[in-house]
Amino acid sequence: MLAPAAEGGFRGCAASIWLFPRRRKQACKRLQNALYLRPLMLLRTPLYDAHLAAGARMVEFAGWEMPVQYKGVLEEHAAVRERVGIFDVSHMGEVTVDGPRALETAQRLVTNDLSKCSPGQAQYNALCNDRGGVIDDIIVYRFSSERLFICVNASGREKDFEWMRAHAGIGAAVGQRSDDWAQIAIQGPKAPQLVDQLSSPGVIDLGYYHFREASVAGVPGCIVARTGYTGEDGFEVFVPPDGARKLWDELLTRGAVPCGLGARDSLRLEVAYRLYGNDMDEEHTPLEAGLGWIVKLDKPGGFVGSEALIRQKREGLKRRLAGFKLTGKGIARHGYPALHDGRRVGEVTSGTMSPVLKEPIGLAYLPAALAAVGTAFEVEIRGKPVAAVVVKTPFIEKQAPK
Repeated sequence: MLAPAAEGGFRGCAASIWLFPRRRKQACKRLQNALYLRPLMLLRTPLYDAHLAAGARMVEFAGWEMPVQYKGVLEEHAAVRERVGIFDVSHMGEVTVDGPRALETAQRLVTNDLSKCSPGQAQYNALCNDRGGVIDDIIVYRFSSERLFICVNASGREKDFEWMRAHAGIGAAVGQRSDDWAQIAIQGPKAPQLVDQLSSPGVIDLGYYHFREASVAGVPGCIVARTGYTGEDGFEVFVPPDGARKLWDELLTRGAVPCGLGARDSLRLEVAYRLYGNDMDEEHTPLEAGLGWIVKLDKPGGFVGSEALIRQKREGLKRRLAGFKLTGKGIARHGYPALHDGRRVGEVTSGTMSPVLKEPIGLAYLPAALAAVGTAFEVEIRGKPVAAVVVKTPFIEKQAPK
């Protein structure tokens, strides 16, 4: 990433062009480097050196230097669908809510109903602003009614923490624990057996969206959750930072394939999992994003944003997030216009070429009247309309573990 430094950088560059015409390119470049551009510091996870050792290509993501791929997105995608792959997701944040009113406090903050979540169980949730827009999508891990552990997106590390703390009230303490944890996702058909072999006590008996504290690969104090972002079976392991490399290396030794953000994105999109910042944000509600199943508008006491969502549901949705396939040539990308009868009616939020289907797929916000399965529209790609059709999601069917 690059950012402007001293004011006048362009003026200095222009002066060099006029004063030293035969050296204008060199002078301009030096002045830009010295006066105008400076690198922004990126954060690194405890596994940064492991990524470099494995030949990863690193990119900026949400302020972090993260691996986008190792051997290649297609190979990594296939490894997760067919065998087992591992992801460094230590850029994610962790927040705790503790105290005698922890559960009551969290209930007011999240859209789902935590009273239905038993100790040892996790629950997918959203935080909303007063207008019903999505502040973040999160997972809440319930240890007890007085101890809740929350995983937030990398972009929400500080934002979510400050918002939760501001809305917590009396009887609950909101803690920032993001630097206390690294996180490794182990995903794929062979992931459950692999993680179970390394865990003490074992974890193969854990149901979907359940978790347990365990030692993993000899690293004590881990939290092992049967969750994931790929559509495959597997686990996400919260591990103390000083034990992350030991666990990562042991997983590699046992045949797991390191995977980057590129494969993570294509895997999640094939099963239509939403990506915060693309498919939902503070200007879109969870109802519009197709996440009505995590919005419990009838839970006692409501939650922040519930009144706006009740009103939206009563009045009817004007737009919806819909899955689509391109029937013409091209690949839809985030931000591309969605067209109908030559007029812009919406926007693509996510798109890729599905490695499994070998077809271009995507998600887009469309007017509710155009979001029904089978509806034809176009996506503008490089200034040209390309035919698309709304399809049922997920794009590929995966059987979740019981």
